[in-house]
Amino acid sequence: MAELEIDALVFDVLGTLVDEPAGLRAGIRELAPSLEDSGVEQLLSLWQQHIEREQRRVLDGDREYVTTEVLDDEAARLVADAAGGADDPAAVARLARSGRRLPPWPDTVAGLSALAERFPLIGLSNASRTALLELDAHAGLRWHQALSAEDARTYKPDPAVYQLAVTVSGRPPERLLMVAAHAWDLRGAQQLGLRTAYVARPVGDPPAPSDEFDLHADGLADLARQLDRCLG
Repeated sequence: MAELEIDALVFDVLGTLVDEPAGLRAGIRELAPSLEDSGVEQLLSLWQQHIEREQRRVLDGDREYVTTEVLDDEAARLVADAAGGADDPAAVARLARSGRRLPPWPDTVAGLSALAERFPLIGLSNASRTALLELDAHAGLRWHQALSAEDARTYKPDPAVYQLAVTVSGRPPERLLMVAAHAWDLRGAQQLGLRTAYVARPVGDPPAPSDEFDLHADGLADLARQLDRCLG
Protein backbone atom coordinates (compact mmCIF):
# COMPACT_ATOMS: atom_id res chain seq x y z
CA MET A 1 0.00 0.00 0.00
CA ALA A 2 2.84 2.38 0.70
CA GLU A 3 3.60 2.72 -3.01
CA LEU A 4 0.22 4.33 -3.78
CA GLU A 5 0.48 7.73 -5.43
CA ILE A 6 -3.02 9.05 -6.04
CA ASP A 7 -4.00 12.35 -7.66
CA ALA A 8 -7.80 11.85 -7.83
CA LEU A 9 -10.54 9.50 -6.69
CA VAL A 10 -13.03 8.03 -9.14
CA PHE A 11 -16.29 6.83 -7.56
CA ASP A 12 -18.90 4.44 -8.79
CA VAL A 13 -22.32 5.74 -7.78
CA LEU A 14 -25.05 3.08 -7.95
CA GLY A 15 -24.67 0.75 -5.00
CA THR A 16 -21.42 2.33 -3.85
CA LEU A 17 -22.78 5.72 -2.75
CA VAL A 18 -26.54 5.24 -2.98
CA ASP A 19 -28.77 2.34 -1.98
CA GLU A 20 -30.24 1.47 -5.37
CA PRO A 21 -32.48 -1.44 -4.23
CA ALA A 22 -34.04 0.70 -1.49
CA GLY A 23 -35.05 3.38 -3.97
CA LEU A 24 -36.50 0.85 -6.40
CA ARG A 25 -38.40 -0.92 -3.61
CA ALA A 26 -39.97 2.42 -2.64
CA GLY A 27 -41.06 2.95 -6.23
CA ILE A 28 -42.55 -0.54 -6.46
CA ARG A 29 -44.44 -0.08 -3.18
CA GLU A 30 -45.84 3.22 -4.44
CA LEU A 31 -47.11 1.45 -7.56
CA ALA A 32 -48.53 -1.55 -5.68
CA PRO A 33 -48.95 -0.69 -1.98
CA SER A 34 -50.80 -3.93 -1.17
CA LEU A 35 -47.87 -6.16 -2.17
CA GLU A 36 -46.20 -8.21 0.53
CA ASP A 37 -42.45 -7.99 0.95
CA SER A 38 -41.87 -11.18 -1.01
CA GLY A 39 -43.79 -9.76 -3.95
CA VAL A 40 -41.78 -6.54 -3.84
CA GLU A 41 -38.56 -8.55 -3.87
CA GLN A 42 -39.71 -10.56 -6.89
CA LEU A 43 -40.47 -7.39 -8.83
CA LEU A 44 -37.19 -5.83 -7.75
CA SER A 45 -35.38 -8.90 -9.09
CA LEU A 46 -37.32 -8.62 -12.36
CA TRP A 47 -36.18 -4.99 -12.71
CA GLN A 48 -32.55 -5.73 -11.88
CA GLN A 49 -32.38 -8.74 -14.19
CA HIS A 50 -33.71 -6.69 -17.10
CA ILE A 51 -31.17 -3.91 -16.58
CA GLU A 52 -28.28 -6.35 -16.21
CA ARG A 53 -29.34 -8.37 -19.26
CA GLU A 54 -29.82 -5.37 -21.53
CA GLN A 55 -26.57 -3.68 -20.52
CA ARG A 56 -24.80 -6.97 -21.21
CA ARG A 57 -26.43 -7.11 -24.65
CA VAL A 58 -25.03 -3.62 -25.36
CA LEU A 59 -21.58 -4.71 -24.20
CA ASP A 60 -21.76 -7.85 -26.34
CA GLY A 61 -22.81 -5.88 -29.41
CA ASP A 62 -26.25 -7.50 -29.54
CA ARG A 63 -28.06 -4.20 -28.97
CA GLU A 64 -27.32 -0.62 -29.96
CA TYR A 65 -26.50 1.65 -27.04
CA VAL A 66 -29.47 3.15 -25.23
CA THR A 67 -29.35 5.25 -22.08
CA THR A 68 -30.38 4.03 -18.66
CA GLU A 69 -33.51 6.18 -19.00
CA VAL A 70 -34.65 3.88 -21.81
CA LEU A 71 -33.77 0.77 -19.83
CA ASP A 72 -35.56 2.09 -16.74
CA ASP A 73 -38.67 2.78 -18.81
CA GLU A 74 -38.55 -0.81 -20.11
CA ALA A 75 -38.02 -2.23 -16.63
CA ALA A 76 -40.86 -0.14 -15.21
CA ARG A 77 -43.27 -1.44 -17.84
CA LEU A 78 -42.24 -5.03 -17.11
CA VAL A 79 -42.73 -4.54 -13.39
CA ALA A 80 -46.03 -2.73 -13.87
CA ASP A 81 -47.29 -5.52 -16.12
CA ALA A 82 -46.37 -8.10 -13.50
CA ALA A 83 -47.97 -6.03 -10.73
CA GLY A 84 -51.14 -5.32 -12.67
CA GLY A 85 -50.57 -1.56 -12.83
CA ALA A 86 -49.66 -1.10 -16.47
CA ASP A 87 -52.98 0.62 -17.25
CA ASP A 88 -51.84 3.79 -15.42
CA PRO A 89 -49.18 5.48 -17.60
CA ALA A 90 -48.51 8.17 -15.01
CA ALA A 91 -47.83 5.57 -12.32
CA VAL A 92 -45.50 3.65 -14.66
CA ALA A 93 -43.63 6.89 -15.42
CA ARG A 94 -43.23 7.59 -11.69
CA LEU A 95 -41.91 4.06 -11.20
CA ALA A 96 -39.36 4.54 -13.98
CA ARG A 97 -38.06 7.67 -12.24
CA SER A 98 -37.64 5.85 -8.92
CA GLY A 99 -34.20 4.81 -10.14
CA ARG A 100 -33.16 8.45 -9.81
CA ARG A 101 -34.50 8.89 -6.27
CA LEU A 102 -32.04 6.74 -4.40
CA PRO A 103 -31.06 7.33 -0.76
CA PRO A 104 -27.37 7.78 0.06
CA TRP A 105 -25.71 5.38 2.46
CA PRO A 106 -25.36 6.90 5.95
CA ASP A 107 -21.66 7.69 5.49
CA THR A 108 -21.83 8.93 1.90
CA VAL A 109 -22.43 12.66 2.15
CA ALA A 110 -20.01 13.32 5.02
CA GLY A 111 -17.46 10.91 3.56
CA LEU A 112 -17.42 12.58 0.15
CA SER A 113 -17.21 16.00 1.75
CA ALA A 114 -14.18 14.98 3.81
CA LEU A 115 -12.41 13.30 0.90
CA ALA A 116 -13.11 16.31 -1.33
CA GLU A 117 -10.96 18.42 0.97
CA ARG A 118 -7.95 16.36 -0.08
CA PHE A 119 -8.63 14.94 -3.54
CA PRO A 120 -10.46 15.87 -6.70
CA LEU A 121 -13.52 13.63 -6.82
CA ILE A 122 -14.88 12.22 -10.08
CA GLY A 123 -18.19 10.40 -10.23
CA LEU A 124 -18.27 7.73 -12.93
CA SER A 125 -21.64 6.08 -13.44
CA ASN A 126 -23.53 3.94 -15.91
CA ALA A 127 -26.46 6.27 -15.26
CA SER A 128 -27.32 8.62 -18.10
CA ARG A 129 -26.36 12.31 -17.88
CA THR A 130 -29.90 13.31 -16.96
CA ALA A 131 -30.34 10.50 -14.46
CA LEU A 132 -26.96 11.22 -12.89
CA LEU A 133 -27.87 14.88 -12.41
CA GLU A 134 -31.07 13.91 -10.61
CA LEU A 135 -29.33 11.20 -8.60
CA ASP A 136 -26.65 13.58 -7.42
CA ALA A 137 -29.14 16.29 -6.50
CA HIS A 138 -31.49 13.92 -4.66
CA ALA A 139 -28.74 12.22 -2.64
CA GLY A 140 -26.69 15.39 -2.03
CA LEU A 141 -23.52 14.00 -3.63
CA ARG A 142 -20.51 16.29 -3.88
CA TRP A 143 -18.28 16.07 -6.94
CA HIS A 144 -15.68 18.09 -8.74
CA GLN A 145 -16.73 16.31 -11.93
CA ALA A 146 -19.53 13.83 -12.69
CA LEU A 147 -19.17 11.60 -15.76
CA SER A 148 -21.76 9.38 -17.40
CA ALA A 149 -21.10 6.27 -19.43
CA GLU A 150 -23.46 7.89 -21.93
CA ASP A 151 -20.45 9.91 -23.13
CA ALA A 152 -18.76 6.66 -24.16
CA ARG A 153 -22.02 5.17 -25.48
CA THR A 154 -21.38 1.92 -23.68
CA TYR A 155 -21.46 0.61 -20.11
CA LYS A 156 -18.95 -0.33 -17.48
CA PRO A 157 -16.93 -2.50 -17.41
CA ASP A 158 -16.03 -1.44 -20.97
CA PRO A 159 -12.61 0.25 -20.72
CA ALA A 160 -13.96 3.20 -22.74
CA VAL A 161 -15.98 4.30 -19.72
CA TYR A 162 -12.98 4.39 -17.38
CA GLN A 163 -11.06 6.23 -20.08
CA LEU A 164 -13.48 9.12 -19.59
CA ALA A 165 -12.07 9.67 -16.09
CA VAL A 166 -8.49 9.35 -17.30
CA THR A 167 -9.07 11.91 -20.04
CA VAL A 168 -10.88 14.40 -17.81
CA SER A 169 -8.30 14.15 -15.03
CA GLY A 170 -5.34 14.62 -17.35
CA ARG A 171 -3.45 12.13 -15.22
CA PRO A 172 -2.11 8.65 -16.02
CA PRO A 173 -4.48 5.87 -14.98
CA GLU A 174 -2.16 4.54 -12.29
CA ARG A 175 -2.58 7.83 -10.40
CA LEU A 176 -6.36 7.46 -10.23
CA LEU A 177 -8.08 5.36 -7.55
CA MET A 178 -11.33 3.72 -8.61
CA VAL A 179 -13.65 3.25 -5.62
CA ALA A 180 -16.55 0.81 -5.91
CA ALA A 181 -18.63 -1.73 -4.04
CA HIS A 182 -18.61 -4.00 -7.08
CA ALA A 183 -15.65 -6.25 -7.78
CA TRP A 184 -16.62 -6.46 -11.45
CA ASP A 185 -16.35 -2.66 -11.68
CA LEU A 186 -12.90 -2.65 -10.11
CA ARG A 187 -11.73 -5.41 -12.43
CA GLY A 188 -12.81 -3.26 -15.36
CA ALA A 189 -10.84 -0.30 -14.00
CA GLN A 190 -7.79 -2.50 -13.51
CA GLN A 191 -7.83 -3.40 -17.20
CA LEU A 192 -7.07 0.24 -17.96
CA GLY A 193 -4.44 0.52 -15.23
CA LEU A 194 -6.37 2.37 -12.51
CA ARG A 195 -5.66 1.62 -8.87
CA THR A 196 -8.59 0.14 -6.99
CA ALA A 197 -10.38 0.38 -3.65
CA TYR A 198 -13.20 -1.96 -2.68
CA VAL A 199 -15.76 -0.47 -0.28
CA ALA A 200 -18.09 -2.99 1.35
CA ARG A 201 -21.81 -2.33 0.97
CA PRO A 202 -24.80 -4.62 1.67
CA VAL A 203 -25.76 -4.64 -2.01
CA GLY A 204 -22.30 -4.84 -3.58
CA ASP A 205 -20.43 -7.53 -5.47
CA PRO A 206 -17.75 -8.77 -3.05
CA PRO A 207 -14.25 -9.64 -4.25
CA ALA A 208 -13.36 -13.17 -5.25
CA PRO A 209 -10.33 -14.86 -3.67
CA SER A 210 -8.41 -14.19 -6.88
CA ASP A 211 -9.02 -10.42 -6.82
CA GLU A 212 -6.13 -8.17 -5.89
CA PHE A 213 -7.36 -4.68 -5.11
CA ASP A 214 -5.13 -2.02 -3.57
CA LEU A 215 -7.46 -1.19 -0.69
CA HIS A 216 -10.39 -2.87 1.08
CA ALA A 217 -12.51 -0.54 3.23
CA ASP A 218 -15.57 -0.93 5.45
CA GLY A 219 -16.88 2.50 4.41
CA LEU A 220 -15.78 5.96 3.34
CA ALA A 221 -14.36 6.90 6.74
CA ASP A 222 -12.25 3.74 6.72
CA LEU A 223 -11.17 4.52 3.16
CA ALA A 224 -10.06 8.01 4.23
CA ARG A 225 -8.07 6.56 7.15
CA GLN A 226 -6.33 4.07 4.88
CA LEU A 227 -5.48 6.76 2.36
CA ASP A 228 -4.03 8.88 5.15
CA ARG A 229 -1.78 6.00 6.17
CA CYS A 230 -0.76 5.17 2.62
CA LEU A 231 -0.21 8.67 1.31
CA GLY A 232 0.81 10.54 4.43
